Amino acid sequence: MGWTMANTAAKSSGLKRFLLHHEISDYPTGGRRMAYLGLAVLATITLYYTYYTQTGVTPEILSYFHMSFGYYVGIVVVSNALGAFASLPASKTDALGRSNVVIYGILIIGLIVTFGVTNCHTQLEFAIAISAIGIVEGAVLVATPALIRDFSPQMGRASAMGFWTVGPVAGSLLTSVIASHTLSHLHTWQSQFWISGIFSLAVFVLSLLFLKDLSPSVRDQLMVSERDKALVEAKARGVSTERLAAASASPWKQILSWELVGSSLGISLLLLIYFVASAFFTIYYVVTFVHPSGVPYSTADANSLNQWFWGADIVALIVVGWISDKLRVRKPFMLAGTLLAIVLTIIFLTRASHPSTPYSTLVILGVLMATAISIVYAPWMAGYTETVEARNPALVATGLALWGWILRLVVAVSFIFMPIVISSVNPVVNNQAVATAAISNCDLAPKTSLLPAIAGPSVPVGQSAATFQALHPDSVAFAQKNADLLKKVVAHYRIIDAANGPNPSLAQLGAAAAVLGPVDAARLLALKTQFNSLVAPYACQLNYLSAHETALLAASKGLKDSPGQWQTWFWIDIAGMVVFLPFIFLTKGRWSPKRAKQDLDERESAVAAELAAMSDTPTSDIS
Repeated sequence: MGWTMANTAAKSSGLKRFLLHHEISDYPTGGRRMAYLGLAVLATITLYYTYYTQTGVTPEILSYFHMSFGYYVGIVVVSNALGAFASLPASKTDALGRSNVVIYGILIIGLIVTFGVTNCHTQLEFAIAISAIGIVEGAVLVATPALIRDFSPQMGRASAMGFWTVGPVAGSLLTSVIASHTLSHLHTWQSQFWISGIFSLAVFVLSLLFLKDLSPSVRDQLMVSERDKALVEAKARGVSTERLAAASASPWKQILSWELVGSSLGISLLLLIYFVASAFFTIYYVVTFVHPSGVPYSTADANSLNQWFWGADIVALIVVGWISDKLRVRKPFMLAGTLLAIVLTIIFLTRASHPSTPYSTLVILGVLMATAISIVYAPWMAGYTETVEARNPALVATGLALWGWILRLVVAVSFIFMPIVISSVNPVVNNQAVATAAISNCDLAPKTSLLPAIAGPSVPVGQSAATFQALHPDSVAFAQKNADLLKKVVAHYRIIDAANGPNPSLAQLGAAAAVLGPVDAARLLALKTQFNSLVAPYACQLNYLSAHETALLAASKGLKDSPGQWQTWFWIDIAGMVVFLPFIFLTKGRWSPKRAKQDLDERESAVAAELAAMSDTPTSDIS
């Protein structure tokens, strides 16, 4: 029995180690380091793919739950606010490690998305599920860039952070690509969450098997280049637990500085346009732009445009990060990228008042805007983590928790005001189902027919109200102009139909004149040709428009007001970019590549000297 109990304890200990212990004590290099970085990036992509899945099917979600746009934005606000405060406890990963937060965060999100969101039947259930995802996202948002920092020396930091930033962007890209290619076949919005949820669970298994943490004694040191590896590991062997604890004592007191708070606030304001793109560009494109034929953009069209935006963002992040590392500077990229983003966003917002802007133009503007944002963000992430390291390399996660908290709060607060600024979205989105539903039942009851005896051939059924209005503006305009007469014709169709027959009697003509009145009877006679050409062939469609007049008028008014309101919001985003400019100067680092190279040479000389001195020092004396 004693052997059995000991064996069981050993198995339990082994299982616990497998599930919770993911620490390595040496600093990985070469392909091994790239594998750890790649897995951290994959985890980030997975996190944001699941988090942004809803944005690819937002119109369908609103329709399914009969949800107002204001309510939906409220969910986004609450999710971001909860994520903001969830990022603060993630600062503890400085002491406890990052990998378990990432591994089990991915598991929790995968379970929520796969089995929770897909089984929501009410608005409240959906709101609770998305908010729960937001809590986990807030914690993982801190842990994943901390992992990236741990495995990337400063001289490769911008490239590494560029790859990390690919995570949120690639998550949005995956959402758009998969939605645009599968939604037309799978039809339901739930299908998109099934796909992302299963993907998340698969990445959880991969992360559990292979994702690692650096030991605290290694990760809590400053590493400028891979040449520091020997010095870092030598120091790590002589660092006691007490010294590690002392280095991270009073973490918030050490981190709460103006340079870090201001820099985090500045980048959060600059990224307002990014968060609008990730959360609302699908809706923006659908309610704003039309094809040359006048047909409004579909959800698939919007996701196709999003693919170009996020694809360009990914490429630019990687390329700009590599160039920033080669030149060893961050600030010039931040300045140039911000100025470019301001100019491009101004051009982009002017397109809102030109709904027939060519698709290719929107693609080019989206690609350039995404590139400009990337020119800022990859170097900023590198510069920010280097600024945290300048204060205390043992408190990187605490510094990132500060950034994550401010970022999510800024997004949440800004989105509170979004439905107020863009009030037109509510009537457009709320009535979208009426405007976009196929008018398929044209076998209407006789009382809703228009001049059945003289009706010409009908147009193909299945068009939406929005499409019909775009393709037949003359008929819609005529019906609106003569709405009072049309109502009388519909109400008394039998009498009027008889009077319009080939050989009407005096009694039939008199009855028609009586129900119409002499003025409208004369109008109908004068407008008979237009009735036959503009109204009779489209009786079904025009009756649908008449029956849903209130909803369609609300949507129409919303569409009319929408461009100006979206432009106002984009101006707010531009203001955020302008505010960011002075905060660039708070980040550590040089403006001149030449001076940065001199700093690196001096650092490497100091490292070489320290290693030489340590070679004559007993290991026990190393501190």
